[in-house]
Amino acid sequence: MIEFELWYLVLLPLLFAAGWWLRGVDASQRGGEGDGGPRAYFRGLNYLLNEQPDKAIDAFIGVVRLDPETIDLHFALGNLFRRRGEVDRAVRIHTHLLNRADLPARSRAEALAELAQDFLKGGLLDRAEESFTRLLDEPRHRVDAQRALLRIYQMEREWDKAIEAARRLEREAGESSHVQVAHFHCEAAEKALAAGDEERARSHLEQALKVNRKSVRAAILAGDLATRRADAEAAIGHWRSVGEANPEYLPLVAGRLADALDAAGRRAEALNFLRRSLLDHPSIDLLDVAQARVASWEGPAAAEALLRDELQRHPSLAGFERLLASRAVALGDAPLEQLHMLIQAQARKLARYRCSKCGFRAREFHWQCPGCSSWDSYPPRRLEELDAP
Repeated sequence: MIEFELWYLVLLPLLFAAGWWLRGVDASQRGGEGDGGPRAYFRGLNYLLNEQPDKAIDAFIGVVRLDPETIDLHFALGNLFRRRGEVDRAVRIHTHLLNRADLPARSRAEALAELAQDFLKGGLLDRAEESFTRLLDEPRHRVDAQRALLRIYQMEREWDKAIEAARRLEREAGESSHVQVAHFHCEAAEKALAAGDEERARSHLEQALKVNRKSVRAAILAGDLATRRADAEAAIGHWRSVGEANPEYLPLVAGRLADALDAAGRRAEALNFLRRSLLDHPSIDLLDVAQARVASWEGPAAAEALLRDELQRHPSLAGFERLLASRAVALGDAPLEQLHMLIQAQARKLARYRCSKCGFRAREFHWQCPGCSSWDSYPPRRLEELDAP
């Protein structure tokens, strides 16, 4: 791939050099000032072939001074350098174009857009944000600049700015982003809760549910906020609503709901809820939640019975590993413990979540994929369940 791109870098200027002679300029131009153009081209090519890209850039920049019509060549070279990860060289080319006093307004805006992409690719988010903000005044680049700014605000975790950027895109480009905006409000609510600002967190959660009334995350966080305010019944109500409306997300709230019922003196109801949920909506994570509570509230024997019953209904490597762990501890059997360790190693490979958009795997559940930045792309189920026949 690298070798291909090197020859592409060489071929592109060659094509422009050929075009130089085929343009139909008069003989005096070819014999006088125009001679510097091809010579500069070939100097640049020579530097590229000798792996001296900085000197090549100087040569090609010299060509622009001789012939402004070669601007497209510089855009192409800058893009190729950026694709190769040589962001500093791409920045140099596009900065030179942007600083040219005689550059047409349309080309100046294009150079600024390319420079903004260079900064973004290089992780220079402040400079990228500044450049894209300037592009908001350019009608041809405004929507793309807004999309880029939305991406930057998410990377910087500037959720209020992200909300405003998403709303502008909705108004001006008709791009629906209610799912994203609800998550932005949830992120802001979590940030407020961490800072102890419960009122601000409540306001953001209300906005999240207003934007997307089906937001599972907002309902879960609303329960967390109610718990902090010692309103157990409200918390239980929020978490029950998640299980009723979106049972696939039960593993995320089952532990919270069972503990809240237990704290309210309703342990029998909590145990019944866990067992009923396993029957109606079996999952590995839900089994872990139920086993832990049953072991704590009813003892190891009851927890092992729960595991055996669930394995008969829904066999899984993860469930069998939990059963072996329980048996090995109870019996103190060294060979059994070794078998458990072997199976545990295999079970851990399958105990991951997978993004439905890009396939990125993670040990923890994420609302936003760390790989492709998609929201709500992780099903709340492990690989073993997703790939089960």
